[in-house]
Amino acid sequence: MTDREKAYRPEDLTRLFVERANAKDAEGLALLYEVDAVMAFPPGSQTRGRKAIQQLWEQLLPQMPRFEPEQPLPTLVSDDLALTSTPPKDGSGARAQVVRRQPDGSWLRVLDQPEFVRPDVH
Repeated sequence: MTDREKAYRPEDLTRLFVERANAKDAEGLALLYEVDAVMAFPPGSQTRGRKAIQQLWEQLLPQMPRFEPEQPLPTLVSDDLALTSTPPKDGSGARAQVVRRQPDGSWLRVLDQPEFVRPDVH
């Protein structure tokens, strides 16, 4: 398998995501997701499955700027499910993830909405 650090608290996933993104580690990013996870990215579409998520990051990471840690909002936990979220530093909206506790006690992302943007108010 892998000797990469696991998330033993839901909040650890955000920190590990930033660390691995800055290391340009697409495989490491993908390992933060369940095998059948869904990521709402690129905007307006969905990427389904860990393998597809890894392939997407392999394409995106070389061009991406350095990620900065964002202060998470309080995590909501119900048994083996949790909702994690962060407001982006640029104030552009929000990010949210549904994560699930794994049999070994670690947590992985199931649903990832990396960008919520405010709809135009008319």
